[in-house]
Amino acid sequence: MILMSRRVTLLALALALPALAGCSALGGQRSGRTQVVTAVYPLQYVAQRIAGAHADVVNLTQPGREPHDIELTVRQTAQLVDADVVVYERGFQAAVDDAVDQSNPQHAVDVAPVVHLHGDDPHFWLDPTLLSAAAVPVERRLAAADPRHAPAYSRNLRSLQADLAALDKSFTKDLASCRIRTIVVSHDAFSYLGRRYGLHVVSVNGLSPDAEPSPAHVRQLQDLIRSDGIRAVFAEQLGSRQLADSLAHDLGIQARVLDPVEGLSDATAHQDYLSLMRRNLATLRSADECA
Repeated sequence: MILMSRRVTLLALALALPALAGCSALGGQRSGRTQVVTAVYPLQYVAQRIAGAHADVVNLTQPGREPHDIELTVRQTAQLVDADVVVYERGFQAAVDDAVDQSNPQHAVDVAPVVHLHGDDPHFWLDPTLLSAAAVPVERRLAAADPRHAPAYSRNLRSLQADLAALDKSFTKDLASCRIRTIVVSHDAFSYLGRRYGLHVVSVNGLSPDAEPSPAHVRQLQDLIRSDGIRAVFAEQLGSRQLADSLAHDLGIQARVLDPVEGLSDATAHQDYLSLMRRNLATLRSADECA
C-alpha cells in the first residue's frame, strides 16, 4: 500500500510539474537571487553558511519534524524543481530521492558519495570532518550557479571548515580520556560519532526510532550497562524518551538526551549545528567521566 501511495503521489506531482515550473522556490515570483533547497537541517546549515547573504535557502524538513519519513507537498516539490541548487543525501529520505529523480538532477548535489557512507546509518554529520567534506561540492555548485559571488562562497566555505575543524579538535581532545567508552543510545544514529572518537555505540532499538527491542536485547543491554559501569542511557531530541527512561529507571541510572542534530525544534530554535554538537560533547563528557 505504501508503494502504491508513493506511485500515485509521484504521478500527481508529474502532472503538476509543468504548471509549477514557473513558480519561485519560495512560493512567489523569483527574487533574482540564487535559490537553494536542502533536504535536512545539517545540509541547510552548510548551505546557509556558504551562501551567506547571497542566496536564499529553504529546508524541506520542517522544524520539529522527524526527517526520515517526510512526504513532500506539491509546493515543496515546486521549490525543489525550481531551485538553482538542491542539496540532499540519497538513501536517507525516499520522498526527496523520488522528487529529485522526477526533476532535473543536474542541479542536485548528492552528498552521499562524498562522505562514503557505511552501514545503514545516514547521520554522517555527527562526524564534523565528514560534514566539512560534504560542504565542498555544495560550494562548487553554488559558485557554478552564481559565478558573480563565487569568491564570497569560497571565503564562506573556508570559514565553515575552520569552525568544523575546531569542533573536531574539541571532541578529539575532550573524549580522549573518558573512563567509560561505551554509550547506549535510543536508536542507531551515532555510529559516525563513535567511529571518529573511539566510542563503542550500542542502540536500544536499532535504526528505527519507533522499533521495540526484544526482551533478549534488553537483557543484553542491562548486562552491558552493569559490566561497563555505564551511568546514562541516551534518548534523542526529537524522539520518544520512553524506552530510554524505562531502561534507566530499571537500572537506577540516568536518562539523558543526545541530539542526532537531524533538525531544530521549538526548544532548540535559537541554536545551530555547532552549538548542538558542543552540547552533545558536554553531555558525553559528563556521562562518560572524561577527565
